[in-house]
Amino acid sequence: MLSQPMVFLLLLLGIGFLAKNQSLIIAACFLVIVKLVGLDDKFFGTIQAKGINWGVTVITIAVLVPIATGEIGFKELMEALKSPYAWIALGAGMAVALIAKNGLTLLANDPHITAALVLGTVLAVALFKGVAVGPLIGAGIAFMAMKAFEIFQ
Repeated sequence: MLSQPMVFLLLLLGIGFLAKNQSLIIAACFLVIVKLVGLDDKFFGTIQAKGINWGVTVITIAVLVPIATGEIGFKELMEALKSPYAWIALGAGMAVALIAKNGLTLLANDPHITAALVLGTVLAVALFKGVAVGPLIGAGIAFMAMKAFEIFQ
């Protein structure tokens, strides 16, 4: 008989196929296979605990590749900083990192919020062709909104 987690994963897999979202398909398939093989008890805790850090590391590597290939160097950086858009991007990058820091705090203190964040991320990925980099920044935005709600309540 299918367990609730397996049904949920298969539903997400179906949504991934309907939305033609490769990331969601790969993630759901991976988790279904790990469960079917019986390695879920061994791997899920580690993936849950360290997966976000692994993902951030992979994204950071991808972003740094142009520096490693020489496509972006000090000259390009100095040229970019002459643009007001570069300063906006610099500020946005700093803001996102600070907001995400609060997201880690929220997820550590209120792990039940993770379910709503995951659902929001899956819906954005499946319905709006979003990219699933959102749970951490989503948690940070939720943290800020919750604090604002507390202030105005």
